[in-house]
Amino acid sequence: MPLEPVSQAVLAELAEKRQPPISEQTPALARMMGPIFSGMSGRGPEVASVQNLKLSGTDGGSFNVRVLKPEGEPEAVIVYFHGGGWVLGDIDFQYDHVGRDLANRTNSTVVLVNYRKAPEFRFPTAIEDSYIGLCWAAEHASEFAVAGAPLIVAGDSAGGNIAAVMTHWARDRQGPRIDHQVLVYPVTDCDFDTPSYVAAENQLLLDRDTMIWFWNHYLPDPNARTSPDASPLRAADLTGLPPALVYVSEFDPLHDEGVAYARALESAGVPVALAEAEGQMHIWFQMANILPGYQTGMQVVADHIRDALADHRGQGSHTSDERTASNA
Repeated sequence: MPLEPVSQAVLAELAEKRQPPISEQTPALARMMGPIFSGMSGRGPEVASVQNLKLSGTDGGSFNVRVLKPEGEPEAVIVYFHGGGWVLGDIDFQYDHVGRDLANRTNSTVVLVNYRKAPEFRFPTAIEDSYIGLCWAAEHASEFAVAGAPLIVAGDSAGGNIAAVMTHWARDRQGPRIDHQVLVYPVTDCDFDTPSYVAAENQLLLDRDTMIWFWNHYLPDPNARTSPDASPLRAADLTGLPPALVYVSEFDPLHDEGVAYARALESAGVPVALAEAEGQMHIWFQMANILPGYQTGMQVVADHIRDALADHRGQGSHTSDERTASNA
């Protein structure tokens, strides 16, 4: 199907305003779009409580996390890593709305991790910060949800990349136990020449040049990008990872690597649900009240998580001791 009409209109408006592509901007200039889109999305739904904290990184620096709890007794803890090519994005703008919505729709506590961004903080700072945030959330899970509640990692785009890497780290470092992963149009590889990368119809709000720009800021050395910590599709072993939802967009340079990662997980014996947002371009998951794909996509993700929680209840919950055990 063609790109949906509202997305076409947004692209036309940007073209009319002669808004330069991200690949022709500085990171500081590109980051100015975050508050603009956030203002268009508006404030997210009310939640029962919001807690902001600062965690220490391995280098002595620090980063913020935000804990969003819904009304009632939360059934899970979702650690969410936002998108933005490891350069853009912030939990104070669009992703606060995403986190609030996700918390209410899934009856889960959502922990937003504001990992530090490139180029000021290049690889591996983002994944090191994210792992610290993940471990912190696991350690405090009993404060955030019912006893034995599932721990879920989720993220979109570069955040989907980080969420995927977190499942590898948790497995290989003997914890924390992750019960499920949700990867929305994730970055899983550093190959800029897949069919979806070079397809003319996919050169939209996110295009091939912009992804190269993101990678150049995040991890300038092309050879280092093949590390599974940067390109999880290249991991030698994907066994023992948690069940996954991989949700790709029809018009997206990242489409093929998302599908490839889903297939690789499946080949490794990991239960995988692969879904495609038809008629949608990359970025819809952070565009509440802007692109109609947001509502549809958020509902797909929320329904999937609720189904996973129902399965978890049917199988019996994990104990706190099991929470810190390896996934392997």
